[in-house]
Amino acid sequence: MIITRRRPGISPWHPAALAATWFGAGLLPKAPGTWGSLAALPFAWGLATLGGWPAVLAGSLACFLAGWWVSAIYVRRTGADDPGEIVIDEVAGQWLVLAAAPADPLLYAIGFVLFRVLDITKPWPARWADRHVHGGLGVMLDDMLAAAYGAAAMAVVALWRTLP
Repeated sequence: MIITRRRPGISPWHPAALAATWFGAGLLPKAPGTWGSLAALPFAWGLATLGGWPAVLAGSLACFLAGWWVSAIYVRRTGADDPGEIVIDEVAGQWLVLAAAPADPLLYAIGFVLFRVLDITKPWPARWADRHVHGGLGVMLDDMLAAAYGAAAMAVVALWRTLP
């Protein structure tokens, strides 16, 4: 793995750094959020296979809470407000979007694109949270708010796909 975004103040092997960067996915070169979202997909598929949408939703909420905690540690140790290499927020958000659809390759691809577009454009209130909420909660909240829009859109797409 090529580590490109190593910051002083925390080792990439620190448990909080491993979780915050989703085991190094956020340290890959260029577009860390996209890498984080891609790395979330097989885990979402596994959760969906084991327990359906409730497992994916529970995973998203657990990831949000754990992400809040590890992001707060990462931000405090590095002094960076919302470092790009933290991608556990993308994982939690991507899972929230995918919780609205069954495990289906086409729906997961659509969910991936939906989330990336919404995470980048940050519709209200995600943009407000991105600018005004700081620390670990700030890192996580804007992605979850954007993902809520994605989950609603994904539910409509999934419903449309199941219609005869």
